[in-house]
Amino acid sequence: MSEKERFADTMEFPPETPQPNIYPLSWVRETSKMQEVWEAAQREYWDPEKLSWDTFDPDQYSWEERESIAYWWTLLSVFDASAPPVFAEAMIKTYEDHEEDPVRRCFFSVTRDEQNHEQMCGLAITKLLGHPDAITYTPKTELGKKLQRNAKWLYFNGGRYWNGYKKAVPKYSLAVLFSSFLMGEIAAATIFHQMAKGCEEEVFQEAFRNIGRDEGRHMAICMALMERDYPGLQDENKSIITKQIRAGYLFLSAVLYEPPMEFWDLPDDFIEVQREAETIARNAGFGIPTPEAKLENWRKAMLNLKGVLDRYDIPFPAIPEVGITGEEVLDVDLDEIIPIF
Repeated sequence: MSEKERFADTMEFPPETPQPNIYPLSWVRETSKMQEVWEAAQREYWDPEKLSWDTFDPDQYSWEERESIAYWWTLLSVFDASAPPVFAEAMIKTYEDHEEDPVRRCFFSVTRDEQNHEQMCGLAITKLLGHPDAITYTPKTELGKKLQRNAKWLYFNGGRYWNGYKKAVPKYSLAVLFSSFLMGEIAAATIFHQMAKGCEEEVFQEAFRNIGRDEGRHMAICMALMERDYPGLQDENKSIITKQIRAGYLFLSAVLYEPPMEFWDLPDDFIEVQREAETIARNAGFGIPTPEAKLENWRKAMLNLKGVLDRYDIPFPAIPEVGITGEEVLDVDLDEIIPIF
């Protein structure tokens, strides 16, 4: 419609609004579980800046320890920095698809939660390094230089993912998106509850407990929507979900285990450098699980997800890296994946 074109002079009621569009708006409430989750999100909201930072003294750690712990937060930020805009895109989609009012609000709450998680990464990095980001920071140790190179490669890969995500979201229904989001939430809940138990610093314990609780709510959102929509899911969408789960494993392994080198574009010694930093951080009281524990946790998270999808006869992909058999998925394209953490 051009700016000069007028309808009100020629008809009693306006023509239908072309879709997708956020208008017309309505406030339908049908899925009671979503309202319950929204109310929980309102009660449980927290502010990263109001945690017990007064108990945290970065000077008690050596610079190798500080750079190693900051590196873990930087690795996490590759995923958590993408989460607010990812869920903001999904929230817009819930409006364009004229989802129920509590569904829209729940996706708003996830966007808000993920912004907190991103801010937590930034606060931890800034306090540990005395600098607001790991990319322009001047490393104090030889290990710190190697970790900064790792961080730059992680951000490069994350940028490729974000460009792919923006292209992918319009292609898929919300029902397909839910499975990818659920995968990220199951994985996230696993690692944050673990980190809360393993960290000695009070402020980090608080943060991980809060983040883990948030991820549990996010899981509840995905589960409620899947219970609502998946009984009528078409076979075509089931095959897309199978492919997305395999892509999600490859993508999220970078934070939950170690990045598969055939999928991530990284230097040959990337994992060696990361393992060295994790050992130093772990010995300093920052509870990063060992590689063996991470792999077992990742396997359990995948089996939990498989249990959910089995209810709806959605084929689960083979994930040989953790000993799970299933449907072979060979063509994973970074430009088409939608998993999120």
